[in-house]
Amino acid sequence: MATKTVLITGGAGFVGCNAARYFRSHNWNVTVLDNLSRTGTENNLEWLRDATSFDFERADVCDRATVDRIISAKHYDAVIHLAAQVAVTTSVTDPRADFMANALGTFNVLDAVRRFSPEAVVIFASTNKVYGKIASAVTELQGERYGYADRPYGIAESEPLDFLSPYGCSKGAADQYTLDFARIYGIPATSFRQSCIYGTRQFGVEDQGWVAWFTIAARLERDITIYGDGRQVRDVLHVDDLVRAYEAAIQSPDRIAGQAFNVGGGPKHVLSLLDLIAMLEKRLGKKIPLKWEDWRPGDQRAYVSDIRKLETELGWKPEIDVETGVVGLIDWVDEERELFVEAV
Repeated sequence: MATKTVLITGGAGFVGCNAARYFRSHNWNVTVLDNLSRTGTENNLEWLRDATSFDFERADVCDRATVDRIISAKHYDAVIHLAAQVAVTTSVTDPRADFMANALGTFNVLDAVRRFSPEAVVIFASTNKVYGKIASAVTELQGERYGYADRPYGIAESEPLDFLSPYGCSKGAADQYTLDFARIYGIPATSFRQSCIYGTRQFGVEDQGWVAWFTIAARLERDITIYGDGRQVRDVLHVDDLVRAYEAAIQSPDRIAGQAFNVGGGPKHVLSLLDLIAMLEKRLGKKIPLKWEDWRPGDQRAYVSDIRKLETELGWKPEIDVETGVVGLIDWVDEERELFVEAV
């Protein structure tokens, strides 16, 4: 059987480098495309190089000619499109750059696949932000956490789209282009509407990657600010589980083509801000000082993904429990302490 080949855009990022290492360990040929603009990407690339072999293209998905060259250069069995501008706050500050990276960049990738590698399975890393505020869901305080009074399984793919913020608009446009290219051009493409992904190699900051940011800040004794009351909840998914979902999708192109899937930890893997603080205090053996601020505009008290569609179609479900995942993240921060002092 011929060795399969995957292109991972944003492949030096947090999810991308974990995906690259996973697929190489399963004997795929891997091409990593990244412009190395994000903090930590060069460290992640070095980590990959120390572990395995792969092709690397320093490039930006906004550059159509370069994307065309890379995708036309070889046959790809799969394209995992992760390259993106990832922070809502940044999108508000610079909406044009956000549009270029997320909407135009995704279009460039899709159009190149259409012309040069139409049989490649395309997985687009979308976001739960395409659903906006989800005003129809009834949120209530359930003990020490917020939760849904009327959505026991979380938010399903049938939820109406409601793009909120420039980030929501750019990712939402890319999400819909992905699904439409599958329907119109027959590309086996899918949108994975990802919830809170966490794990090792994540250089979290206050505006994005909160699980990693809290862990890093607690270990380096940096300020942690809680906006709101700390009881807000997200379903969290370990990156290793996410990469397994990518693999399952690639193995079942007919099941995923033209479909959107909510991908997260689901109701069994939820975490509030205060839950995470408590885990960190227990593991680190000390009280973590917190700063408190008012709720920020648009903050959701709860978001939980309904992941039953992915479970039904691909037989996938999360395997790594939250405490195990967080402990692994703490251990990694301890091992790479000097790297964080420099990079974060």
